[in-house]
Amino acid sequence: MSHQIFNRALQIVGFLALFTALAAPVVHAETSKRGIVKKPHVTKTSVSKRVVSTHKRVRFSAHTKHRAVIHAVVPAQPSFGQVAGLHSAQDPLDLKSSVALVIDQDTHEVLFRKNDHAVLPIASLTKLMTGVIISGAKLPMDELITVTQDDVDTEKHSSSRLRVGTTLTRGKLLHLALMSSENRAAHALGRTYPGGLATFVSLMNAKAKVLGMKDTRYVEPTGLSSSNQSSAQDLATLVNAAYNDPILRELTTSTGFQVAVGNRTLQFNNTNRLVKNPAWDIGLQKTGFINEAGQCMVMQTKIAGRKLIMVFLDSAGKLSRLGDAERVRHWVESQPLVGTVKVTAAAKQVEG
Repeated sequence: MSHQIFNRALQIVGFLALFTALAAPVVHAETSKRGIVKKPHVTKTSVSKRVVSTHKRVRFSAHTKHRAVIHAVVPAQPSFGQVAGLHSAQDPLDLKSSVALVIDQDTHEVLFRKNDHAVLPIASLTKLMTGVIISGAKLPMDELITVTQDDVDTEKHSSSRLRVGTTLTRGKLLHLALMSSENRAAHALGRTYPGGLATFVSLMNAKAKVLGMKDTRYVEPTGLSSSNQSSAQDLATLVNAAYNDPILRELTTSTGFQVAVGNRTLQFNNTNRLVKNPAWDIGLQKTGFINEAGQCMVMQTKIAGRKLIMVFLDSAGKLSRLGDAERVRHWVESQPLVGTVKVTAAAKQVEG
C-alpha cells in the first residue's frame, strides 16, 4: 500500500510540475503521444530575445516515459554592427542594413554610402574570394574530391547535405559553394588546394592585398569564422574583380543545381531569390549569414541602364537585405542621376 501511495504522490508532483511549466510565460512543454520528446524548436519572440530548449526534463511518474522539455528565454547574440551602434544611423531610404554601398561600376561614382568603411564579419561573402582563387588557379574542374571529417563545421555546428564520404568534382563543389553557400564544399576546395588549407588562406589574403582591399582579412574559406572581416568598400572591389570571371558570373547566378550522390539526387537552390525575379538583371551575387555578421549580400546588377555594384552588410532580418536591394533599385529608377547620399553612424565603428 505504501508503494502505491508513493507512486501516486510522484504522479501528483509530476503533473503539478507540468502545469507550472505550462503556466509560466517563458516555459514550453512538448511531448509526442508515445512519450518521445519532439525536436526542440525556436519560438518567435522579440528582436532581442529568442526561446531555445535547455533540454531539462521533468519525470511525470515512476511508470511513464513522458518527459517535459523546459525552454528558457536567452538573449540572441548581437551582431558586431549592433554592438558598435551602427544601426543608429538613419538614412533617406530607411535601409535595414547598418552598412550599405552602391557604386556605378563603369564610372566608379558612389551613389549611396552608409557606414561603408566599417570593418565587420562577412560570413559567406567569404566564398566569393574562395571562388576567385579556385577559378583563377585553373585546376582541373573534373578532378574528384571527397568530403572528409575535416570539412565538418566545428565552429557553428551548421548542417550540410554533403555527408562525409561524398565524392564530387571540383567544379560541382565550386558550384554548390557559390550558389547554395555550401560550407563543406567550400572547405573541401580549400583543403585540397595544392599546398593545403594554410596555403589557400594565404592566397586569399594575398589576392585581397593585390586588389587593394586594405580592410580585409581571411582565416578560412567558408565564412563561418567571425574573424573573416571586410568593409563595404573592399567588398565592392572584390565584386568588381569577380565579375570579370565568366565562371563566377555563371555559378553565382545559377538558380538551381541537381547533384547525384550515391543513390540519391539532391536539389540545391540559390540562396538569393532575386536571381529568379524577372525584374532583376543580376550579373553576380553572393549572400551570407552568421550571428556576428547579420544578413549580408553583394551584387552586380543593371538598373535603369546603369551597371551597379551593391553591398549590404549587417541587415536586421532574413528578408530585409532583399528589401534593401528593392528600395535602392526603386530609388535609382526614379532618380537615375541622383547625387551621392552619405550616411555615417555616430557610434564608433568596428575595426578588425
